[in-house]
Order: sequence, then C-alpha cells, then structure tokens
Amino acid sequence: MKQRTLSRPVSVKGNALHTGEAVTLTLKPAPVNHGVVFKRVDLGGSPEIRPRVDHVTDLVRATTIQAGHAKIHTVEHVLSALSGCCVDNVIVEMNASEPPILDGSARPFVNLIIEGEPVEQDRERDYYALDAPVSVARGNSSIIALPHDGLKISCTSADDRGTHTQHMSMSIDPETYVTQIAPARTFTFYEDIEELLRLGKIRGGSLDCAVVIKGDKVMSKEPLRFKDEFVRHKILDIIGDVSLLGMPLKAHIVAIRPGHAINAELTKVLFDRLQERRKGGARRRGAVRATPADDVSALDIRSILDLIPHRYPFVMIDRVVSIKGTDELIALKNVTFNEPYFNGHFPGNPVMPGVLQLEAMAQAAGILIVAHNNWVPMPAFFMSADKVKFRKPVRPGDQLRIHAKLAKVRNNKIAFAEVSCSVDGQVVSSAELMVGVVVEPGNE
Repeated sequence: MKQRTLSRPVSVKGNALHTGEAVTLTLKPAPVNHGVVFKRVDLGGSPEIRPRVDHVTDLVRATTIQAGHAKIHTVEHVLSALSGCCVDNVIVEMNASEPPILDGSARPFVNLIIEGEPVEQDRERDYYALDAPVSVARGNSSIIALPHDGLKISCTSADDRGTHTQHMSMSIDPETYVTQIAPARTFTFYEDIEELLRLGKIRGGSLDCAVVIKGDKVMSKEPLRFKDEFVRHKILDIIGDVSLLGMPLKAHIVAIRPGHAINAELTKVLFDRLQERRKGGARRRGAVRATPADDVSALDIRSILDLIPHRYPFVMIDRVVSIKGTDELIALKNVTFNEPYFNGHFPGNPVMPGVLQLEAMAQAAGILIVAHNNWVPMPAFFMSADKVKFRKPVRPGDQLRIHAKLAKVRNNKIAFAEVSCSVDGQVVSSAELMVGVVVEPGNE
C-alpha cells in the first residue's frame, strides 16, 4: 500500500473536552515520510510535536504528548481517525492545547479527512509486523499482541459491576473503521464525574460529546449508535494509542478492560522492540543508525542523545525538525525558566548566555557531520568559532530555531558550518563554526 496524505488543507472548530478551550484544528498535506506532526500555532515559534509514545506525559482519561514546553492533550481521537483512514503524512495545526471533542467520537475527524481528499504518494508504506507475542497487564486489565498479517483487535470492555460487559473482534481496514468504529462515542460513569472535575478534567464535557452511564441507565443526547458502542470506542482508543508507535502495526491485539495507560504500556514495549530491530539491522549493514528511517527527515530527543555525547544540563537541542540531505538542518531549543543558568544570569532579568547559544549552534553542526558520516554515532567536538554575532537577548519562553548548513567537509572528520539562531523569525545570533569528530577504528 502506498503512503497517503491529503489533497488540501481542511479545518474544524469546537471546544476541547478537558480544558474547555475553543480551538481550531487544521489538517494540512505533508510530503512522503513526514509522518503525523502536531503544530501549536498559538505558541511562539509554532513548536511541533511528533506523536510517539516516548513523548507521552499524562494518561488520565486521555493521552497527552509533550515536547519542550509544548503540550497536546487528548490526541487519541485524531490519531485514531488518521490511522483508521490510512493517512500517513499530515500536519495537524492547532491554536490551543487540545483538539475539539466535537461529538465525542472520531467520526467528525473522519469526515474532515474525507473532505481533504486523501491521495496516494509515490512511496510504499512501511509496517511493523510483529514477529513474537507481547503481553502487558495492570491489575484486572491486560493486553496481548500476537503476530498477524494485518491489524485485528479483539476487545472486552467491562465495568466493576459487570453490568455493561461488551465484546467485539474485528479486522481493521479503512472501510470497517469508518463505518463500525469511528462513530462510537466516548463514555464515562456518573460516579467518576466529580473526581474528574476535581482533577481539572472534562471542563468542556456535556451530553453533547459523551455518553454517561448511571447504574443501569445510559444518559445521552441521542440513542446509542450501536448496542455495543462502549467496546467499539475502546477499540477506537486502542487504534489511536497504538499509532504512537510511529508506524502502522500488523498484529492481533487482544485486550481485556483496556485504558490509555495500559494501551501506552503495550505501545512502549512494541516501540522498544522496534528500536532494537532497527539497530540490529543497522549493525548487520555495518553501521548503527540512531535515526528512525533510511530517509531521515527529523530527529527526536532519543535519537539526538544517540548522536551527540552531551547530557543534562548541557543538551542544547530538543528536536531536529528538518533535515535536507546531510548538509543542512533546522533544530529547536525550547528556553524555559527551569534552565539552571537562569539562577545567576541574571537574577531578576533572565537572559540566555550567548556562549550557550553558541553551544547550541555547535551541537547542530555536530549532528550534521555525524550525518555526513552515514549516521554512525561518534563524538563531535566544537573546535573554533568565527564571525560570532549576538543581536538580541533570548529570554525564558523563547524558542530558538537553529539553522545549520555545512559549507565544507574535510576528510569526513572536520566540518565548517554556517549557523544561526532565530526567535519568532528574527535572527538573534549567528556564527561560522568548525567542528570535528573522532572516528573509531572500523568506522572510517
């Protein structure tokens, strides 16, 4: 099957379930191998977040992802719709921290995708085909993933009283997803509402966007869409949470009383196995690659830490959002007030030291020389700087956008790079740098 994106941008407006914020969500086309990326256009620098399980930070009645200071709450319905409709490459722009809940199902997002006219691209889809059973358990909940040629989900949903136990087993394809899974709405038990409100959740909740179960009664603005709507929504959530693997999965998932926490736990186990498989394949090819695909277009913090020797508190790059070949990239550094150097630089007037902006530029150039050496991880060192300029102060809340471009590489060991940092489109610092790598024997 070919990768797919949308033919044109499409938007929808509504209120978020947990924050209650008004939000506009826009789906935009993206090139092959781009993947799904969320973009917070309401924040300075429009930070991007790639929905992967290693970015998950909260799993209380929703799945929240975070990169730097940017968060997206309740991503599961949007991700479920994109996965269920086999849309691989898309930018999800939002002007708030949570997608609109709409009617509580994934159907409005499916309708939005259909409006955007999915189109095939000139690259085949990559799948993670599970090759051995995986199981996780939490209390009275459990999930087993078994090898299978395709995606199949068998799910049992139940409450503590056993009065709403439902079961369904279904192979998932776009047609089945759109008609049988996407319309199923989120639900909660009446007894849980007070606690959720105390936790600051469901501030935008109502019977317009959820089904409430009170004893033997079902409270809803409309009749149940399916007699087993609850288990269908559990399958909807599983599809969204498992898409945090970062690529389509081929497996038979057997779930008993699933929820976001155990869904994420399964996805984390699958993710770790996938990473080990990739590293093993790279070793057999003679080079360990820290990047997620052969055509590298971005790097998350895990991959960055595999490529450079720096660690807290000296990692000055949070994410690489764009890579062109092996000689140009754009990276992000989110500057927060929690940075340790703000204690003394300066009390009452916090400013990011220029030397650390220079270090961020050097780390970006270091990643490029590693890329130039076929992504073989090796220590990259800052050697010299020329034409260094600092134009504007960088303060907490700013996002550094670091643009690095190699001008010349000597013997694959020393690189000369032109690098600049900008905030909100304005250059705040720049330099011409020289960086070098130590090439280990056997990697020349």
